[in-house]
This record gives sequence, C-alpha cells and structure tokens, in this order.
Amino acid sequence: MCQSKWMKMEENKGGMDGSLDGGEDKKKNCSNVNGNGNGNGWPYASSRNRGNRIIAGLSSWPQAVDGFLSGRIGGKWYRIMVLLWLIVGTSVAAWTFYSMSREISRRRHESLVNLCVERAKMLQDQFVASMNHVRALTVLVSTFHLEMTPSVLYQEVFAAYTARTAFERPLMSGVAYAQRVMQSEREEFERLQGWKVRHMYTKEVQPTQEEYAPAVFSQETVSYLISLDMMSGQHDRENILRARESGKGALTTPFKLLDSSHLGVVFTFAVYSKELPPHATPQERTEATVGYLGGAFDVESLVENLLHQLAGNLGIIVNVYDTTNKSDPVLMYGSENIQNNVLNGHHICELDFADPDRNHEMHCSFSDAPQYSFSVIRTSAGIFVIVVLVGHILFAAINRIKKVEEDFRKMQELKARAEAADVAKSQFLATVSHEIRTPMNGVLGMLQMLMDTNLDATQKDYAQTAQSSGKALITLINEVLDQAKIESGRLELETVAFNIRSVLDSVLSLFSAKVQAKGIELAVFVSERVPEVVIGDPGRFQQIITNLVCNSVKFTMKGHIFICVHRAEEVSMLTQWLSSSKKSIEDPALHNSDTLSGLEAADGRNNWESFKLLFNSEAIFLESDGKVKFPKLTDDVKLAVSVEDTGIGIPIHAQHRVFTPFMQADSSTSRTHGGTGIGLSISRCLIELMGGEIRFISRPGVGSTFSFTALLKVGQENRESGDILLGSAKLTSQFRGMKALVLDGKPVRSLVTKHHLQRFGIEVKTVTSSQLALSMLNGMDGFPTESYGFEATRQIRAAELFNMERKSNCGEMQVVHSKRWHVPILAMTADVIQATHEECLRCGMDGYVSKPFEEEQLYKALAPFFDKSSIP
Repeated sequence: MCQSKWMKMEENKGGMDGSLDGGEDKKKNCSNVNGNGNGNGWPYASSRNRGNRIIAGLSSWPQAVDGFLSGRIGGKWYRIMVLLWLIVGTSVAAWTFYSMSREISRRRHESLVNLCVERAKMLQDQFVASMNHVRALTVLVSTFHLEMTPSVLYQEVFAAYTARTAFERPLMSGVAYAQRVMQSEREEFERLQGWKVRHMYTKEVQPTQEEYAPAVFSQETVSYLISLDMMSGQHDRENILRARESGKGALTTPFKLLDSSHLGVVFTFAVYSKELPPHATPQERTEATVGYLGGAFDVESLVENLLHQLAGNLGIIVNVYDTTNKSDPVLMYGSENIQNNVLNGHHICELDFADPDRNHEMHCSFSDAPQYSFSVIRTSAGIFVIVVLVGHILFAAINRIKKVEEDFRKMQELKARAEAADVAKSQFLATVSHEIRTPMNGVLGMLQMLMDTNLDATQKDYAQTAQSSGKALITLINEVLDQAKIESGRLELETVAFNIRSVLDSVLSLFSAKVQAKGIELAVFVSERVPEVVIGDPGRFQQIITNLVCNSVKFTMKGHIFICVHRAEEVSMLTQWLSSSKKSIEDPALHNSDTLSGLEAADGRNNWESFKLLFNSEAIFLESDGKVKFPKLTDDVKLAVSVEDTGIGIPIHAQHRVFTPFMQADSSTSRTHGGTGIGLSISRCLIELMGGEIRFISRPGVGSTFSFTALLKVGQENRESGDILLGSAKLTSQFRGMKALVLDGKPVRSLVTKHHLQRFGIEVKTVTSSQLALSMLNGMDGFPTESYGFEATRQIRAAELFNMERKSNCGEMQVVHSKRWHVPILAMTADVIQATHEECLRCGMDGYVSKPFEEEQLYKALAPFFDKSSIP
C-alpha cells in the first residue's frame, strides 16, 4: 500500500500563498497578523507598540467628549454655573465659620458659668463655716466666762484657743469678745479690768454713754481691739443692735478695717445670759444680752487667696458685691473698672452669707476677649479654598476641553502613522526573513549535496565551514524572530510529552565535538526523582539549555561544564540544610576544588559534598523523628536546572545587564567569542512563560553558574513509541518505496528538496507546473490557471472530493475510504512569520516545515502522515 501513496510537497516563491496566486491570500494573511498590534514582533518597536496601545485605549471616549462639547458647552451657562458654585461655596464657608464660632462661644459661656458657680459655692461654704465657728465660740464664752464664778476664761486662754483654731476660720482675720457694760457698771468694770473704756477711732477715753461694748478678749491678730468700745463705731453699733434683737448673726456693710487699708466686714453674734425661747421678742433678747462675739473678714486679702487657688491660669475675673442697696451696690472684692463685655462673657451668682438682711453677688467674666479658634478659621478657610480651587479647576477644565479635542485629533493622526509604520515594519521583517531564508535554503542544500560527493579533506573543510556559517545566520534570524514574538506577546508554548533525558542527550551530541576540541568536560546529571516523561514544550526547553551551554562552551577554555537537573524541592531542602549548618554560597569553605574537573566553581554548593547529599537525599529529607520523608509526586513538577562552567566569568560591572537584549559584557566579546547578546534574554522570557525564573552566580576568573526553574506536568511514558533514530540507513528503511511529488516554480529549490527526500529512500518527481502536478495525481483534471501555495492546495482538495463522489455515484466502489483519496500535502516555506499551522489547516494542508531545515526536522514533519503498520 505504501508504494501506491503519493505525497505532494508544496514549495512557493513568495511565501505560503505563492507569488502567482494574485496576492490576495498574502494580503489577507498580512492583515491578520498585523491586526493584533505588532504581530511580527520587530524587536526595536516596543515603545511604539506601547504608544499604539495607549492611543487605542483613548479611542473609547472621543464620542463622549464630542457630545459634551457640542450639546452643552455651546453657550455661556457653564460660567454662570461656576459663579453660582463660588457664591454657594462662599456662603457655606461663612455659615460654617458662624456656626462653629457660635458653638465655641456657647461652650466658653458654659465654662464661665461652671467656674463662677464653683468659686461662689466655695466662697459661700467657707464663709458659712467661719460663721458657724464664731457661733461655737459664743458657747465657749458663755460656758467658761459667764456661767462660772469666778470666770476661768482669760485673755491668754482666749488668744491661745483662737490661734489654734484659726484654720477653721480661713476667711477671718480675727475674732474678739466685747462685754455689754451699762453706764452704772462702767466704774466697777474699769476697776476690775484695770483700763479705761476708749473710743474706737480716737483711742480717747469714751465719754459717758448709756451703754458700752468694750472688747475684753481677742485673737492675737486683733489684740489692738482690747478696751475699745465697739458701740462707738457706726457700722459696729448698727450690727450689734441687729444681732442682739434678731438672735442671729449680722453682717456689717463693707468698710475699711482698723489699722488696715483693706476693705472688710464684721460678723457679730449676741451672747445671752440665759436660754431664750425660739420666739423671744426683741425686748427680751435685749434684756438678756451680756456680750457680743464678732469676727472680722479682710475680704480683699482673704478672698483673693481663696480664689487664686482655683483660678490658676484660666484668666477669669471675679468681683464680689454687697447688693443690699440695689441702686448703689458696694464692691467688696474686685476691680471697679471692670466692664461687662458681652464678648468676654459675664455671669452673676448669688451668695448667701447667712444674713437675711444683706444680699451679696459674685460677678464673673473672662479677662480676655474670645479669640477665634484656629480650627474654625482653618475649617472655614479650607472650605473656601476648596470651593475656589474646584471652581478654578472646573473653569480651566472646560476651557481646555477644546484644546484636548485638538490634541486628540493629533493623537489620532499619530496613531494612524504609527499603525502604518507598524505595517511597514511587519512587511519589512517578513520580506527580509523570507528573502534571506529562501537563498539560504538553496545554499545549505547545495552544500549538503556537495558534502555527499567525494571530496578531499580541504574541500570538505571548506564546505563544512560554509555550511556552519549559513546555519549561524539562520540561527541569528531565528533568535531575532523569537525576540520579536516575545515582545509582541505572540509566542506560545507547545504542550506535548517528551523525555527530558533525550533532550539532554541531544544537547550533549550537539556540543560534543566542540568540547572535545577544547579539552573540557561536558557532563549531565539528572536526579532519579525527575520523571522520565514530562509535558511541556521540548523545543523551547532544549533551546534554553542550548543557549546556556553554548555560552559556557564559548567562554570556557579549561575545566568543565556541568548540567544538573533536580526537582526544585531537592534544591530547596539542600539550601535549608546548608543554612541550618551555618553554610552559605559565600562560605569560603564551600569554594574548594572538589568539583567535576578539580577547578573552583562560582557556586560553592556544586561541590562533591553537596552532590553526594543530592544523590543520596535521605540526609536532607530526614525529619526530626528520624524518618525520611520525600516530597509527594503530583501532577505538576517543578524542575531546577543548573549549568555550571569554569570559564572566564562575567565582570561585576556587566552582571546587571546580562539579560538585556543585544547587550554583551563589552565590545570585544562579539569580536572574540561571537554572538549577538540575545540568547539570555530569550531564555529568560521562555523560562518566565514556563512559570519559572532564572538566576546566576558569576565570579570573574572563576566561572559562572546559571540556574533556572520550569513548571511542567508529569506525563505517562509510552513504551511503544521509541526515540527518533536519525541515521541515513534507518530513515531510508522507514520510507523506502514511497513516492513524493514536489511542486515548485524554481528548479533550484526543487532540486534541493528532491535531494533531501531521496536521502530517505523516497522516489521523488519534481514539476514546475500545477496543471502537470494535478494530472499526475491519479489523473485529476488540470488547473484552469497556474497556482501555488494555499490556492493550489484548495484546488487539489476540491478535485479529490469531486473524483471521490463521481466514482461513488457510478458504483465503482462499495465503500469510500477517505484516507485512500487524501494525498498528504506538506508545505516547505521560508515564510515563518505568515505561515502558521492554523492557516495551513484551513486551506487543506497537513503541515509545514520551515526552510532551511535539518534532516531531523524533515523526518518529524513526514512521520505523522503514515501509520506504523504501513512502514516496514
């Protein structure tokens, strides 16, 4: 069956669509690619792409701006609205200032009331307490002086007692007892006392009076009152008469005290000779009176001390008035010049000094006018400033909308220019890539054919050098295209099962000749805990390792290159174990020569001791209970890969830019070692797409160690499918007897393709005419016009369907086998930008391979077309 199968190999001149296809498919393809925004990924256009995205984001609101401007800002209403806003906002600020000031004034008045009440109550309580003590002294005098014969109360005893009890009369300057003496008793009284009764003010002997009230006992502070007639003073006489007639204490009006310039009052109690009933008449009280006990209050000094203890630094002014005469109140304490300023605050408290015939008041006010609170000013001013700023912002914003419109129109023009430049860039990149790959396919193909001939050593060396240079150019183009795809975000990873160890074997085979020529060791170690088969992108995984190993090979002149693959959990546990052992990467003890080649490595962890721990990992996974607990295998596996070399290392000043595209350590690197400085940048992007990260440790003169992680999935090992065997004999036996038809408009390209297919043992025919190709495929009718690429494929598939239906209707076959009438078509193109797998499937192709290609690439593209049962 395999001998009867035909395989059509499509090649084109202008890409997958073909140069003779009218250009329609190519135009549509370019449009699809560029429609995604820098789909071709020109590496130097990332800033322009970001600008395009910003401009595209702005395109959603121009209609709203236009509608707002045209529908509402046509008149002057917005200026009126701004003016109203300022008026309302200013009113709010003024109302806030007024309300907050009023609230502060209310609180200030409440504070004044509380302070005034507190002082009035304390002054009143102290005054009453002092009077009560004077009343108690009347009992003392009555008991020990009047009721005992002879009296046991003397001046010395009275003075000592009153001095010791002075703390109970904090507002009194002194107390004294005056005895009532009638004119008929004066001579005997003066003889017993040993002094003459004198006038209070003149200090002369008192002339004859109906009765007298000379002071016989006094406190030491008022001892000058002894022998003075209390009835000789107008205020004292009135006070004595009121006190003895009422039986209660009596206060004098304020007057200047004797031997003092201070204003004061005298409180007087009458002492009776016997106990009187509660409702005794004034006459009965007068007849029973035998003496008077009085206390002097130095209001200006005593009240000052009392109020000063409470006032502190509050700045409050207190005045005490005798308001018995409402029309002419007498100031007992305070300043006569005080003004009842409403702004300063004013409050009046009534005082009760236990004399019902006299009235007293306390007037309180703050000493300073109220100051506007900073919070009030700040709040109201803040509101006003905010209102003004908002008004200004609104006014300025509205005035600038038209300018924004103009700027937006300019941005639209710039966007159109940027998009045109992006299209031009994409076309340029596609054209350059295609035009370079197309001749390089012929060059490399002819060089391969030349190398298959009998050449001497010199000729073969020349051919190999030319082929190596061509492959280097293709590699550079691939790297630039990869970088462009990464920057444009169009690079996608495959998800297929592959064997990691086979990938590493391929890398070893790739660099084995170079490392042998340089005399360095290249070794690979894969932990036994790494799964045999994982699911991911094998090509990109191999590309990462190849880039890292390629750099190591270039910059390593002696020593070794060591590739290690572990599970990330193993490396993490090793790091923790080193930390618990108080060892680190910078530990000099780790930087020894116990490595693969005996030379010191940049990462001290990759020595023999660490390798033994990872190889026998029971030590690092040993739990505190003595049991070994390995991490459980899950569907996801995170691999940790490191590539260590003993090369020249990376200079310290250049280590921060090793992952920057097209940047190298210095200008001499490219001349000495080659390369473009893009491999590490691509590797980092690929690693990030795999969900990992890359790091490195480098020491100049010692070497470098690059480590990266990749998140893959665990796959199932398929025992039936073996690795791809790449040998001419094996490949020849796989495809021997098959036939292939190559359609290409250029004979040179057809010849190269024919050579590669013949190496597989395939019988190849080449044609340059699509009509001839269709007639050779089971006698199909020819094409109405010459066509290539996608259009030729569509016509072939249409002809297949037509022939199959015609034979079925004629009864020539009982069952229609679709595989029998389906000719595998493989596109071979240099257009890697536009020729996508989806586009090939849409037009009916079965796959494509990019030119120039290797023997392995072509085999992988051909193998899926045939069942294993059909391959001998």
